[in-house]
Amino acid sequence: MAEPSAAHRAPLSVLPLSMVLRSLATTTVSSSPMLLSPSLAIMGVLAHSTNPLLNPDRNPILRWFLKNTFYAQFCAGENAAEVRQTIARLKGIGFTGVLLGYAKEVVLSDKQAENLASGKLGEETEELIKAEIAPWAEGTLETFTGAGSLALYRLQQRLPATPYLAKSIDTICSLAHERGVRLLFDAEQDILQDGIDDWTMHYAEKYNKDPDHAIIHGTYQAYKKCVPQVLAEHLVAARQGNFTLGVKLVRGAYLGSDPRNCFWDTKEQTDECYNSLASAVLTQQWSPMLPGEGEFPHASLVLATHNAESVRRARAICDAGAAKSEIAFAQLQGMADEVSCELVEASHSPEREAGTSAAMPTYKYLVWGTTGECMKYLLRRAHENKDAVQRTRSGRDAMWAELVRRCKAAVGL
Repeated sequence: MAEPSAAHRAPLSVLPLSMVLRSLATTTVSSSPMLLSPSLAIMGVLAHSTNPLLNPDRNPILRWFLKNTFYAQFCAGENAAEVRQTIARLKGIGFTGVLLGYAKEVVLSDKQAENLASGKLGEETEELIKAEIAPWAEGTLETFTGAGSLALYRLQQRLPATPYLAKSIDTICSLAHERGVRLLFDAEQDILQDGIDDWTMHYAEKYNKDPDHAIIHGTYQAYKKCVPQVLAEHLVAARQGNFTLGVKLVRGAYLGSDPRNCFWDTKEQTDECYNSLASAVLTQQWSPMLPGEGEFPHASLVLATHNAESVRRARAICDAGAAKSEIAFAQLQGMADEVSCELVEASHSPEREAGTSAAMPTYKYLVWGTTGECMKYLLRRAHENKDAVQRTRSGRDAMWAELVRRCKAAVGL
């Protein structure tokens, strides 16, 4: 039987069988309320336990199990060699590249947020440099957030970075600029976001001088009511400062920890905000959702979404030749693989090879770190899936259909 051409190949056929089986298992769990709740409880214990038997980094049997299941599905590796192997494997599948993040992160409880303003957290001490800033900077430099209590305090108070912290961030930005790779500043909880935006814009103005490409990207969470106004203000600042605004557009990840009044009332409103902002930035046109006057500045868009409809809309703009901003698509490793693989197939279509179709650069986002370090990240992703049951069911059904297709192909059907 003849091998199907790339143009007619099933998108998920590019995935190895091991990844299909892991995806089917994880989406089956996350789409089932009966299985998901106890799984979240177990992951919560493993992520926060100080008991050696329940610590993945200290219990070799537990580490082996997690490393070959959940960790393998969502994470890049524990060291440089493993990360390189993962990157090579994903590029071999057809992805443009990867977005790497250091697994160390901090999610604040209400009490922790209140405590940030107390004591001497705002001062840079030798102890904090050695315990928090230096390990974060070294870990982040190796990947190419989690900078610790000092950074959190400065962000919450909207203060500039302290000297050593500022030097560390500048070193990271400089290396990204030197290598021509994107550096994405993640969004965080609402109490920190204004400070993060301040720092992001500072470094964007310094490093985003190429009108066709941005190095520094800020993250904009479309489920927040204030984001259209914030993005509009940043676009105006970019025009006035003569730099390209890097926009990583996401729906949002802190629904369970931020004040409810920050968000749109319905998912439909969030979807409308997301799609409208993506269209406006991609076509470089002001709109009712993104109001503004005068010339639209240079922009670069990373469309980070698992929503197939949002991807379809952006692809339609690109295929119609209406896209004026640089664009890249990104999905989390192990999630929405059916969406990612469709983009990979579109990037390698005969039309794309002939130059008659728009480029579809597609990336997978992964974190790296020890199994224990990654557990809090995996727990947060699992909680996100709890609020996206329909999407995970779609992923489960797509993986099941692909497994059935392969079984039929194996027997000549």
